[in-house]
Amino acid sequence: MEKVPGDVFLELEGTFRFSISLFLMGPDTSGIEQSRPTGSGSGKGSGLPGSDEILVARCQKGDKQAFELLIKKYQRRIFHLIYRMTQDPAVVEPLAQEVFLKAYRSISNFRGSSRFYTWLYRIAVNTSLSHIKKESYEENRERTHAYDLQVSTFQDDSMKTEDPEALFMRKEFFKHLLASLLRLPEELRTAVVLREFTGLNYEEISEVMQVPLGTVRSRIFRARARLREMLEPYVFEN
Repeated sequence: MEKVPGDVFLELEGTFRFSISLFLMGPDTSGIEQSRPTGSGSGKGSGLPGSDEILVARCQKGDKQAFELLIKKYQRRIFHLIYRMTQDPAVVEPLAQEVFLKAYRSISNFRGSSRFYTWLYRIAVNTSLSHIKKESYEENRERTHAYDLQVSTFQDDSMKTEDPEALFMRKEFFKHLLASLLRLPEELRTAVVLREFTGLNYEEISEVMQVPLGTVRSRIFRARARLREMLEPYVFEN
């Protein structure tokens, strides 16, 4: 499996736009529109992208090369999703391998009742949550040390010209945001990560989480409200 550079997990600018929006918009249900997975279908039910539909059919006939093409297409998104769920760079690659192995073993049972990528995301979410429970993340939330180095060494073009004090505050806010995400109940964390960090819409999140659309909206609303509540003291203090 292709290695992905550490900075692919960060995408700080998107994260900071989301962070700031919590205070500009408040905990509403409109969301921040982000780019959706390339090639994703927009229809309901079996609205699979044509290329995915063809590749899945080939996989179900035993074509291993077709599955390798699916891995190449989705591995970066799966890496990113796992990182956002676990916030642990060290586990991203092994968990991603586990996700694709589970998908390969189960693809013969895939019937197209949902889109392929939402089915794959569901496997990634469940694998990440199982890992989090096993590692007792709720009892050990000192994750900031794991990504301090990544945050301190990553700079995009806008950050290179930014005032050092403002840059420091942005990085600190980013760390507080990630720590706050880990404190959310898993169903709220999953919903807001899928919405804000992967760019899925409500219907797609409903497919991934296998819950009604109204439940998705409620969870995202509650997640934003909880994050805003947790981050407000830091914002006003600084």
